[in-house]
Amino acid sequence: MHDLLLSRGTVHDGFGGPAADADVAITGGRVVAVGRDLGRARRTIDVAGLIVAPGFVDPHSHSDAVPFLDDPQPFKLHQGVTTEIVGNCGFSCGPVDPENPGFAEIVTDRVFPTFGDYLDAAEDAGLSNNLVPLVGHNTLRLAAGGMDGTLTPEALRRMCELAGQAFEQGAAGFSSGLEYVPGAYDGTAELIALALVAKRWNLPYTTHMRSESEGLADALDEAFTVASRAGIRLQLSHAKASGRAVHGASAMYLEKLAQARRSGLDVRADLYPYRAFGTGLVAVLPPIACEGGEEALRARLADPERRAALRRFAEDPDTGTGVGFWRELHPDDVQILNHSDPAIAGKRLADLGGDPWDALCDLVRRDPQADGVFHTMHEDDVLAFMADPLISIGSDSGVPVGPNHPRTYGTFPVFLGDYVRDRNVVPMPEAIRKVSSAVAVQFGLTDRGWLGPGAVADLCLFDPETIGHAGTYENPAVRPTGVRHVFLAGHEVIAEGEFTGGRHGRMLRRGTL
Repeated sequence: MHDLLLSRGTVHDGFGGPAADADVAITGGRVVAVGRDLGRARRTIDVAGLIVAPGFVDPHSHSDAVPFLDDPQPFKLHQGVTTEIVGNCGFSCGPVDPENPGFAEIVTDRVFPTFGDYLDAAEDAGLSNNLVPLVGHNTLRLAAGGMDGTLTPEALRRMCELAGQAFEQGAAGFSSGLEYVPGAYDGTAELIALALVAKRWNLPYTTHMRSESEGLADALDEAFTVASRAGIRLQLSHAKASGRAVHGASAMYLEKLAQARRSGLDVRADLYPYRAFGTGLVAVLPPIACEGGEEALRARLADPERRAALRRFAEDPDTGTGVGFWRELHPDDVQILNHSDPAIAGKRLADLGGDPWDALCDLVRRDPQADGVFHTMHEDDVLAFMADPLISIGSDSGVPVGPNHPRTYGTFPVFLGDYVRDRNVVPMPEAIRKVSSAVAVQFGLTDRGWLGPGAVADLCLFDPETIGHAGTYENPAVRPTGVRHVFLAGHEVIAEGEFTGGRHGRMLRRGTL
């Protein structure tokens, strides 16, 4: 007798093939049969009218510290996401030098000297859904060399040693965030050195590239060089053509992506279905503004001459790319999400009056951790990226506390509702492939991201007619609609749209995927 039978659903296997009207039998946390007349079960749920899909796999999230929140967090389960890849954009919660905690200090008050310490603590706290951990290049660099602009050979060796330890302890790959410090200080050779360490475990490299605007073509070439020189899989994070100067560059991006695949590189990308990105306001400034840490940054921005010099550097086309976001932005593009001065939250940079550069510098000097939303993409590029078969869907979501980008709460329902159902950007079988197997294969998830006998019963059941998300940039924390049931290894965590409670996820370390 089966543990559970999902009866009369529209079943998608996650590989992009046609749907089947079928039942799904689950026993011992795995799918054991798909079809009709599958026998008796201890429990049967009639799911007629619902799509039965593999649980969605989010290739790009920042849920690293979510396990340490006091209560279970179902914000991803309500979107149908059963597994998230964390440690993206070069930032992970370990290994951390207490003198230079970086990202870890922002997201949690705990210090994890090793990557394994973080994994153990997260597992002890309990996970609301599955997490696959990457180790971050920025975090490794901070631990090995602090905020120095150039790594010494000894520090580079130390960084590679720490990476190897992280892989031994369970990291499933490594990430970079080359528009952020201290990763922005590095050269391609440093990344290749890390990639060669990852090669020993056959692990992937994910990258927030050095530029997603004027330097987009060169940034793509750098990412391809790193992965090809080490012979590893490559995931390009949150595909975009950001800034008015590069609107329309999706065609170039996609041609380079296809060309790299034809040359033999195992490369894919992901994007979120929004025209605005979100990050810290400090990222708008040139990385040199942050050398030496936060107090050095404040001192530079308080000095009118040094502030003016930073502006000249940021605006000089001869400085090339990788010098912050300033050149790709207009003041109307910048919406402040949160700041130590609550009266500023929600305003645009253009609303603050005076010179926009000075207004930005004042905001960052007063609160270096302030965040913003940047409305820089064109819908035509978003649609072109979304339709391409090499690009999956990833949220780039943050921790669900305080002001947030709506992608944290609605990425997958927005994609399946607004773009698939309403606008037919891709057919439903292809859409489900984009949120399941297309991601799972890139990160070595062998028994998740697809639906068939033998697969772990991580499942999402949703109503294709009602799935969606009404959240906005001003009010993002709105529960999505349409996701009716979600299972983690056969345990029902969303039942008739409601969270059933508890922490039933797993930390999927390398070697346990």
